[in-house]
Amino acid sequence: MKIYAFADEADAKIDGQIAAMKRNRLNGLEIRGVDGENISDITPEKAKEVRKKLEDNGLTVWSLGSPIGKIKIEDDFAAHLEKLKHTLEIGNLLGAENIRLFSFYLPEGSDFDAYADEVLNRVGQLAECTVMAGISPCHENEKGIFGDSIERCLTLYESLPLLQGVFDPANFVQCGVDAAVAWKMLKPYIKYLHIKDALPDGAVVPAGKGAGHLAEIVKEYAAFGGQAVTIEPHLAVFDGLKELEQSGNTSDVGGYRYPNNQTAFDAACEAFQKLFEGEGQREKSR
Repeated sequence: MKIYAFADEADAKIDGQIAAMKRNRLNGLEIRGVDGENISDITPEKAKEVRKKLEDNGLTVWSLGSPIGKIKIEDDFAAHLEKLKHTLEIGNLLGAENIRLFSFYLPEGSDFDAYADEVLNRVGQLAECTVMAGISPCHENEKGIFGDSIERCLTLYESLPLLQGVFDPANFVQCGVDAAVAWKMLKPYIKYLHIKDALPDGAVVPAGKGAGHLAEIVKEYAAFGGQAVTIEPHLAVFDGLKELEQSGNTSDVGGYRYPNNQTAFDAACEAFQKLFEGEGQREKSR
């Protein structure tokens, strides 16, 4: 199992991210923020610089933690498609295999199913563009978007064969969805996991401490050949968190308090590694 992380939660600077990944024995990044910029906004020159630093330290980029599809359905899609094309250019320069995508914020209080055709058209275009660039499109079940329920995620995956999934248990918990049921229904479509856990009230907690059924899900994912996970701590308010969430959908941090972002990141990595190693030991004892 390869373990990656959103290391911008440890440090905004790439050098600090590298130190955090090496300290926690991780394989590399799902890269989202680097030196104060979102990955979709950096230049090709910056991408080459980042890749060299990572490779010099034995690290890789597994996926692009992009914001693509994380806009309102009424927003300018043509401009967003151009943003995707630039992000994919950056992804190729970084050697990324995957990009996470979203399925658009819909008007609050509206019938989400009424937007299915428009969402499928747009996400389909994003997926086609991504595949043409040689990168795998992976949809994340973010709260507040079209694909925040089991049924609508199934609509996306069954209608768009090019699309795979990033399964985030905490996001389902925060939407009032049983993560174990969601996993049972969606696991044939899932490429990798986001390691994030939450309590029933939506507060984010270390892996295994919430209602996300992470131990069970990770065990099954590994059993059917799952090869990679991304740790997404959300245990401290890190630079840029508020910009990543829609107004009204912000994440609490579950009563776990840490003196700084580096400590919170380390705690998230340790929690997952104990959970994963614990499952392995239990299997060996049977």
